[in-house]
Amino acid sequence: MAELYIIIPFIFLLLSVALMPLVNKHFWEKKYHWFSFIPGIIVILYYALFLNNFHRVMETFHEYFSFICLIGSLYIVTGGILIKFGNKGGPLVNSTILLIGSLLSNLIGTTGASMLLIRPFIQANKKRLRGYLVVFFIFTVSNIGGALTPIGDPPLFLGFLKGVPFFWVLENNYHIWITTISIIIATFFIIDFHYYNKEKHYLPGAEKIEENRDYLDDDLPMAIQIYGFSNIVILSVVVISVFWPSPYREIVMILASIVSMKITPEKLRAKNEFNFEPIKEVAILFAGIFATMIPALDWLSLNSKLLGVTTAGSYYWSTGILSSFLDNAPTYLNFFTIGVCSQVSENPGLTAQNIRTFIAANPKILSAISMGAVFFGACTYIGNGPNFMVKSIAEQSGIKMPDFLSYIAFYVLPFLLPVLTLVWCLYYK
Repeated sequence: MAELYIIIPFIFLLLSVALMPLVNKHFWEKKYHWFSFIPGIIVILYYALFLNNFHRVMETFHEYFSFICLIGSLYIVTGGILIKFGNKGGPLVNSTILLIGSLLSNLIGTTGASMLLIRPFIQANKKRLRGYLVVFFIFTVSNIGGALTPIGDPPLFLGFLKGVPFFWVLENNYHIWITTISIIIATFFIIDFHYYNKEKHYLPGAEKIEENRDYLDDDLPMAIQIYGFSNIVILSVVVISVFWPSPYREIVMILASIVSMKITPEKLRAKNEFNFEPIKEVAILFAGIFATMIPALDWLSLNSKLLGVTTAGSYYWSTGILSSFLDNAPTYLNFFTIGVCSQVSENPGLTAQNIRTFIAANPKILSAISMGAVFFGACTYIGNGPNFMVKSIAEQSGIKMPDFLSYIAFYVLPFLLPVLTLVWCLYYK
């Protein structure tokens, strides 16, 4: 086990992502790869040379490779699917898109739904682009939406692989999901309605609304046009491949990306404003995050009981807060392991019998671990894989997104955290 001080590179990288764009945005955009690679290399060398634990490094590399294959293939394939909403974005249309995206997240995953809908969502609002639109997209489609099935979010998929029945989360948490997603989308509707009403009177650089009703009319039914159906077939293959063992799933994902690039007309991707900059940024930053969080996760796995988690509420907050800054999949697995092992005195471990006993005897604790890992992934840009990519795509489209700290201060604390606290009060307190 690594000494606690080796967690410093992870803290340094986290602070760099949070503060450097504020200190010198231009410098950060030019040099961010060094802020990712150098701390990552320090941790890798420490584990490989000082701890002689190269196996742990290779295990993490495999996890990162699987992660980037999934993220990358979904980004490339969905970049070949063009969706147009016949009506321009307004409060009702935008809220409907967030609801559809949240439901879709459970079928093709939060990453798949995010990559499929973020571009048409931005296009529908191209005349009224504001950061809050994308932030609430991250809250719903990229995170909370995918809390009902193992396909929806990686932590739930790990639980499925460990023996949690496929429909267990849906059967036990659908009411929590409905409460949470309803409140957040209702909050979004109120905010969007406020700005929409302001824009109905005066638009930046334009005359009054009567002269611009062609793109601010929110009364017409939402018509949808979809192009690139061949990529929808490829997308379904990528989603199915998630259930296959490694390395077959990664091979399928890479081949799917190549086929998609070959068969998709360039003009279709051009209309989607497709380029590789967002996936490049995610790949570089998450390479450092995966490497530097190795000692943090190792410490957590050995010392989680020091956090004093015994009740459903403590599992909810502990899993959630740590999932906001660490990868939510291994965080889920650590607390799942604690939950299972704390229930048995003989033959502890993740045996099939122990897992069945834990699920049957402690449904509220398993629910708290599941919802904490998924819901709190929305609390930071690095809380879940799609978050940073959605932010990057939005910035490529010209939207001024809140920085790391502003995202937390102006959106998470006033809007998301009260809802997550209400969930605790209603279901886990």
